[in-house]
Amino acid sequence: MTTKTLLLYSTVEGQTLTILEKIAKQLPDQSYQLHNIEEPLNKNLNDYDAILVGGSIRYGRFRKSLIQFVNTHTDILNRKKTAFFCVCVTARKVGKDTPEGSVYTRKFFAKTKWQPQLKAVFAGALYYPQYNWFDRNMIRFIMKMGGEKNHDMTQNYSYTDWNKVDEFAKRFLLLTSS
Repeated sequence: MTTKTLLLYSTVEGQTLTILEKIAKQLPDQSYQLHNIEEPLNKNLNDYDAILVGGSIRYGRFRKSLIQFVNTHTDILNRKKTAFFCVCVTARKVGKDTPEGSVYTRKFFAKTKWQPQLKAVFAGALYYPQYNWFDRNMIRFIMKMGGEKNHDMTQNYSYTDWNKVDEFAKRFLLLTSS
């Protein structure tokens, strides 16, 4: 029997979607649908066997639409096989790359009361060339405060550990096929 899976994401620059697409490629026996939480959801969550949600952090916060979605659907999410991953640049540092070590993830679950069976935190990416002047300089300043030096604002930087993403995908596949 094919597992019907809903893959939901909230992203600012696209790294969360890129991670979710990589995970989706590792779900060979699943029928899945990909959906941006920023858009209206014209689907019944009860029609899915499993739900995976990915959300990114920007300036220390998840997007409001992600929090609203989870708060609206907490009861259903807590009855389903569910997983969540957070994408943030601070996860490039050891200790901040786990759900327990990520202040953002801890606060998110304290606010929402959702308890997915599987959680992860992945380091994100910086796309300086696509940022406006304010964001480019603010992010560079934040990175300097965090110990990064000499970021070239004409370059992109990816901190995502793709092996960690692959391991999470395997764990999600095990969760949804049990």
